[in-house]
Formats: sequence, C-alpha cells, structure tokens
Amino acid sequence: MIKYFTCKIMAASISLLLCTCISIPVSARQIAIKPNLRTGAIDELTVGGDESGMNWILKTDGSQYPWVKEKYGWGLGYFQLKMKNEELKDYAWETPAKVSADGKNIVYQAGDIRINIDRHYAGNDWVENYTFTNTGKETAELSGTGIYTPFNDNYPDAATCINSRTNVHIWEGGNAAYVNCLRMGGYVPHLGLAVTEGAIKSYEIHERGINRANSQFRGVIALNPPAFTLKKGEKYILSWRIFSHNGNEDFENKLMKYGGVVAKSDKYTVEKGDTVTLFLLVGKLKKPKLHLNGNEIPMTGNTVETVISTLGKNRFELLYNDGKKTHLDILCVSNIDDLIAKRVDFILKNQRMNDTNDERFGAFMVYDNELNKIYLNDTPNCNPVDRDEGAERIGMGVLLAKQYLLHPNPELKSSLLRYAKFLREKLQTADYVTYSSVDKKGRNRGYNYMWAAKFYFEMYKITGDRQFATDGYETLQAMYRQFGYGFYAIHIPVRLGLQTLRAAGMTAEYEDLKNDFLQTGNIFIKNGLNYPKHEVNYEQSIVAPAVSFLAQLYLETGIRKYLDEVRRQLPVLESFNGRQPSYHLNDIAIRHWDGYWFGKREMFGDTFPHYWSVITGEAFHYYALCTDDSTYQRRAENIVRNNLCLFSENGKASCAYLYPSKVNGIKAQFYDEYANDQDWALASYLIVNSK
Repeated sequence: MIKYFTCKIMAASISLLLCTCISIPVSARQIAIKPNLRTGAIDELTVGGDESGMNWILKTDGSQYPWVKEKYGWGLGYFQLKMKNEELKDYAWETPAKVSADGKNIVYQAGDIRINIDRHYAGNDWVENYTFTNTGKETAELSGTGIYTPFNDNYPDAATCINSRTNVHIWEGGNAAYVNCLRMGGYVPHLGLAVTEGAIKSYEIHERGINRANSQFRGVIALNPPAFTLKKGEKYILSWRIFSHNGNEDFENKLMKYGGVVAKSDKYTVEKGDTVTLFLLVGKLKKPKLHLNGNEIPMTGNTVETVISTLGKNRFELLYNDGKKTHLDILCVSNIDDLIAKRVDFILKNQRMNDTNDERFGAFMVYDNELNKIYLNDTPNCNPVDRDEGAERIGMGVLLAKQYLLHPNPELKSSLLRYAKFLREKLQTADYVTYSSVDKKGRNRGYNYMWAAKFYFEMYKITGDRQFATDGYETLQAMYRQFGYGFYAIHIPVRLGLQTLRAAGMTAEYEDLKNDFLQTGNIFIKNGLNYPKHEVNYEQSIVAPAVSFLAQLYLETGIRKYLDEVRRQLPVLESFNGRQPSYHLNDIAIRHWDGYWFGKREMFGDTFPHYWSVITGEAFHYYALCTDDSTYQRRAENIVRNNLCLFSENGKASCAYLYPSKVNGIKAQFYDEYANDQDWALASYLIVNSK
C-alpha cells in the first residue's frame, strides 16, 4: 500500500492510488481536526484512512500562500453591525476571549455581539455551532456576515492537485445549503458540509489578484449567513456538519440523512412553454409549500411538473418545517434557435470592423454593452491581449459558419468570406504562423491554430473550395512544427479535420494529419493524469481537451486504448462539476479567473457560467457517441443550455457572470459588460445538439 506521495508522483502511481483508495469503505472514516488554540480556528482538517493525508483547508500561517494569514483561519469571520442611532460599523472576530484546552469551545466578543463556537463529534462527523448573542442594551442589526471556510482549492501543479486539492462546490441554498468538496483526482474520500440549523445565502471570495497567485488560486472562501436582527439577549445559531463521502450520490444521501433537502430539476434552461419536472429528495417534510416566482403552485408529492412561461430567471422556493426554505433556479429563453439567430444578426450588424482605413477591417471585435459600440482595444492600463481581434474572437467566425450551414443566406456568406480573407492575410504569415493581432507581435499561441483550422474546415463545408481544407491542414501543421504533440489545446478538430480532408479527396494530407493525431493521443496516454502546465497550472480546460480529443480519436480510428484512457481521465474532469440546482451552477465547471482577463471590470472570482464550461459538455457528448451512454449526452445538453444565460434576447452577450456576492469586498453577481469570447458556447451548443 502507498504510504507517501510527492509532487513527482507518476501516472502509474496515481492509478494505483485510485484503486487503493476506492477499496476503503468511506463509512468508517472519521474527520480529524487540529485546532489553533491561539486564534480558536482550525488549522488542519483531514479524513481518517486517507493515504494522501490531504489537508482539506488552506494553511493560514503564510507558509502555503504568504498573504493567507491567521485572520483567515477556519471559523473566524466578520460582520457589519448597526445599533440604534449609530452608523454601520465593521467588526471581526479573530482573537478569542476564551478557548478550551481541546479547541472545541471558543468565545469571542466583537462590539456588543458575543460569538460562541461549540464543536463536537457526532459519530465520525464533525459538528460546529456558531451562536451570535446580543450582549448590548439596544437591538442589533447584523449584515454582511462572513465565516471563513478556507477550503484547499488552488492549483500548484497537476500532481499536487490530483492528490491533495479539492474542487469546492457551494450551494447557498438557505436552510438547505451545503458544500460538496470533490477531490480533484476524482477518488475517495471526498468531503461534505451540510447546514443543519440557520442558513447560508451566499459566499464571498477574498485575496484574489494578479499578485495573489494570479489564476492559480481560487481564493479564501467565506460563507454568508443572511442578515438578522437581535434584540437584547437574543441569539442566532448557525450549525453545520462535516463528513466524508464517496461521491455525489453518497453525498446527497447523507444530506437527506442529516435533515437536508436535495432539490433537482430534469433541466435548468428551458424554452418558453416547456414543462419541467422537479424532484424533491427529502425525508419527511412538515407543511411543505412550493412557490414559483412568488406564486404558490400545487404540490401533491415529491415530484412536481409545471410549465415555465416567464422569460429570464425563474425561482422555485420550497417552504417547509415551519419557516425553513430553500430554492431552485431555472432559466427560460424564448426559443433557442431564435436566440442563436439574434446573436448572429447582432454580430453582423455590430461587431464587424467595417472601417476600411483600419488594419483590422473584416475582423470580429469585442463589443462594449455599456457604451453600445465596438471596443477598439485602445484603453490605457487595460489587458489588451485578451481583447484583440484574433485568438478567442475567432469563435464568432466559427459560430457564423455553423449557423450558415443551417440557415444559408448571401449576407452571411459574404461576411464569412471577408473574415476568412482577414484571418489568412492579417493574422497568419505565408507559412501559417498564427497570431492574435494584426501586428503579428507577441501572441503566437498554440490555441490560435486550432481555432483558425476549425474555421477553415467549416468554410470548406460551406464552399467546397479545397483551398480552405488546405488552409486548415497547413494551419495544424504549423502548430505541430512549433508546439509539438503534447499541447492540450482547446478544440483540436480531430473529427472535423479528418472528415474534411477525406471529403476533399486529400488522401496524403489525411494520413499525415491522422498520424499527427495518433502521436498526440499516445502522448496524452503516456502523460495520463500528469497534465502539463499551460497558461494556467492546472484547470478544467486542460483536462477537458484531453478527454474530448481522445474520444474523437477513438471514434475516428476505433483503437480501444484511446477509449480506455478517456474512462481513466473522465472522473478527474467530472470533479470540476457540481450538482447545485441552478442554471448558473448545475454541471458547470469551476472557473475563476476569466472575468479578469476578458471582462471590462477585470475582476477575479468564480465565473458561473464561463463559456469554456461547454468543452466539458463536448467531451461528454463525444463519450456518449463512443459508448451509447445517453446519461452523458443529457449532461452535455444540460451544460450547453445552461450557458445560454450569457446571451440576451436582443442579441447582446456577456463573456462571464461573476457569481459570488463579493470578491475582495467588491460586489459581484453581475454579467460583465464585454461581449468578448463567449460565442464558442453557441458553437458548442450546435455541436452537442448535432447541428
């Protein structure tokens, strides 16, 4: 049995680790903690029988990240307090007035509020009670409360992440709130937190920034109870239970065992007039009532069917057990085909560079929804490289090409031909080196080649012109010459590329490209779970391209080893996805830096959804084609549909939704004003839905 793990652990060892850990029954595992008697926080939280010895929470002594210090310790926190005739004041509890010798009972005093933390075991689980008491003479109003839960969600490198980091899935579901922490390697044990008394309404992220590990650090998480008012001597209690589990089903069963409610829908994004089916997985509810957008709807059992007719966000709220409540959010759009058509029309009318004196003539550009005009990428002190006229913006060209194949019209074809000319002449050199901007300086990214080739192959399907097939092939050859076979690029066009070359009768090029793909696939198998660093050390958009590529390679070649590798890597990809009952979150991969690089407000923090979550949907789609497993096809469709919230009925779009209530103390929960790179989501929608 493996006794010790290092950052240099190899793929074979990781495979052994998976087998070893799965064999240990999770039900026998006890949560273990190490308290900090100076602050009253918890310094370490581990699970019994975990061979990796993983600490599920960040070190708060500055040793893991210099800026994560003791004030962020588990169980410490802050609030804003308003007393009668006084201004709103900020308070924090960091230094205890009393700590028991075992660290289980702690008392803090912050202004007129006393915070008692009581901790104990319930079987193998760890229970924490936070009691807020008004010790003053006047009524106290508490708001902006945050309790630090610094889960170990960060990205040093793949080997560290696979063995000793967690993907943290938060559901701020009121009285039924929870946190599902899935080990990044996909193997057990996992960790869960279930609210058993009180509520969590949102969460915040702290210590994000370009000098705070950049894109490699999700931040310090704090859970937010709702605002509450305490009269003199009154108390508010928040309790949660922490436990180990062996996956999503086991997690949900334990939630229900501890009195929680698991709300689900058969879909989270629907067209107007669609029927949804809600599943309320619960024990025995007392006086349950279900509301849709504030109006009560009939509820005769734990399965409810209803028609959605209101565009935009639809909130189902379950009221139960004399005052408790939780919710489920569904998005309604008018019609998906119409939504895509409106977006394409908006791009044609508003996001083309039509100034013939501008060197970017013919390009598709970033659009500023706040100013209602193209963003020219000329603002001082911005991040120009992710707002340029190439790179991810090629997604607009791919979307328009796929839309033309469904709904051909002369204006669209003319625009595509003009864009193809721009791409070939302005972003590429004679030998197909592909840049992100027309000055051909500094942004020769491997990703660019996949996207340009994908566009050319689509253009061959539109025109039948073999030159486009040649352009796609030569673009990929230029990529392989410069970046080799180990680049985990997003959207490697395996099926599209090979099928295009075969259709064009380019036999030699077909065999050459297939050999390139086989060499790439062999390297992906050799690397296994030791994913190389790319622009981010470790992320969903390294794992998803590997799974998607290998599945496509199996579909094209029938070589079994590629499907076997897909099955080995699939649990790692799935661990990025949560099951929270909201179109923002359900099966949407964790991403948390794209709002900074691509958005107008340049804010780090969780982006739910971010459109690259659709590449997980594509991976599930190809896996379903490999195996005829309809479950993964349904999940793929759910993912791409949930990304439709990034698109408006008027054709506008947003590159990211910043989901937490605050990031670094700044209000979030907004759609960024830039329409930038999100149109890949619609292109993926068409792929997943076989259009």
